[in-house]
Amino acid sequence: MARGDQLEEYRAKRDLAKSGEPAGGRHRKGGGDRFVIQRHEASRLHYDLRLEVDGVLVSWAVPKGPSLDPRDKRLAVQTEDHPLDYVDFEGRIPEGEYGAGTMIVWDTGTYRNVTAKRRKPIAMADAVEHGHVSVWLEGEKIRGGFALSRMGEGRDWILIKKDDEGADRRRKPAKTQLASVLTGRTNRDLA
Repeated sequence: MARGDQLEEYRAKRDLAKSGEPAGGRHRKGGGDRFVIQRHEASRLHYDLRLEVDGVLVSWAVPKGPSLDPRDKRLAVQTEDHPLDYVDFEGRIPEGEYGAGTMIVWDTGTYRNVTAKRRKPIAMADAVEHGHVSVWLEGEKIRGGFALSRMGEGRDWILIKKDDEGADRRRKPAKTQLASVLTGRTNRDLA
C-alpha cells in the first residue's frame, strides 16, 4: 500500500475549519491498538468502523452496523484513512460539508490483530493491503473476533462476527444501544 501522506484524501474531502473534524497530528493517549465504531447519521445512517494502523485510523462504513450473529454478513465499504484524534470525535458536521450529519462514539476500545496465514502472523497494514483482516475487539458494547474480507479489487468488504464467546444471535446492539459510550448522548441529542 503506497501510503505517502496518509491523510491527503481525508483532508481533500473536507473544509476542516467548517466541519469541526480533527485535522490530525494530535498524539494519542495510552497504549495499544485502538478501534472506534461511530454511529453516523448522515444522508444515510451507518456505522464507521475504524482500526488504528500505522498512525492512522483505517476506516470502513458499515450500513447496517456490526452484528454479533456469526450468520450475518455485513457490507463494509472502505473509506479514506482518518487521523488518530478521530477516535473520540463526536459532533455535528454542518449541512453542505462532506459527511454532513451527527456522529457519536458508539463503541471504542482496543483490538488485537489475529490475522495469520499458514499460522504465521500477518502485520495489520499487510492484512489490509491483501484484503483480509482478523481482529479481536475489546469494546464496551462488542467483544470478540471479527473478520473483514475484501470482495474483488474495489472498496467493498464483508464484516463477519466469528463464532466465539462474544457471539450472540439474539442481542442487536446496533438497534437497541444507541447512546455514545463516551458521553451518553445520542445522535438525536446532537441534531
